Amino acid sequence: MNVIASLVVFLGLATAAQAQVIGNLADVTLIDRDSGRTLTPNYYRGEYWVAGRPGARYSIEIRNRLGERLLAVTSVDGVNVISGATAGWDQTGYVFGPGERYQITGWRKSDVEVAAFTFTDPANSYAERTGRPANVGVIGVAIFRERQPEAAYVAPAVPSAADPAAAPGPLDSATRNAADLAARSESVAKLGAAAGAGARAAAPAAREANSAPRSALLTPITPLAPKLGTGHGEREYSYVNRTEFSRMQAQPNEVIRIHYDSLDNLLAMGIIKRPRPVPPTVNPFPASPAEQYVPDPPG
Repeated sequence: MNVIASLVVFLGLATAAQAQVIGNLADVTLIDRDSGRTLTPNYYRGEYWVAGRPGARYSIEIRNRLGERLLAVTSVDGVNVISGATAGWDQTGYVFGPGERYQITGWRKSDVEVAAFTFTDPANSYAERTGRPANVGVIGVAIFRERQPEAAYVAPAVPSAADPAAAPGPLDSATRNAADLAARSESVAKLGAAAGAGARAAAPAAREANSAPRSALLTPITPLAPKLGTGHGEREYSYVNRTEFSRMQAQPNEVIRIHYDSLDNLLAMGIIKRPRPVPPTVNPFPASPAEQYVPDPPG
């Protein structure tokens, strides 16, 4: 059994947010902590994009949508936010209770402290400063469901062979054939049930594979300015505790991915549409007085 020591959150529950990336198992929201504004996700060619504000602190809010525990292995710029290792699915993450919501506010430094996430230029990002600049500008959340304990098996009572009364009598040919047919039917039923269970277990992963965004659909466009990265900000208090979590399967049940960049770059790439200017109100006869009607009497 794959038992993984992870982190479970007890404090810092966040308020509800409206603009979120909605998944099947969990919802993910990015929040500008300095302004308190929720960053609106823009869906473009199979990917989610948000506009970050350079210099602002931000948080990643995750909400468990199920009535069971979930593990969220979270990465920023291709780096695990808890261990600092180059991110992989099999690493440590945050454990969320049923329906729980929590804001991840920074790179975890200890059980009681994080270094705040800040939008910054790529050269100052934690990933580039540690020699891993290839994946700057993306946030990933790999969701795992928990393996439930198996029901205890109780073997049926077997009659003792020393007891003549309990020993089965000889079977005639028809009875033996019926017993063999029943045994084969029972085996087929068990195999069918096992296949059904496997199909049900594989269904979430299959749905995720079919619905996964395709990066190949994105047309590379040179931004007007360097893209945003995530810096290693000031230390902040953030308490967690440790727990054990046994994953249902080796692959994530769901992967949620959000790209981020500056507003100017998202406008330049066409991800966010530039608002059309409102034309001013003009008067074709500016030298003529406006029409007047009967005025009210004095007083």
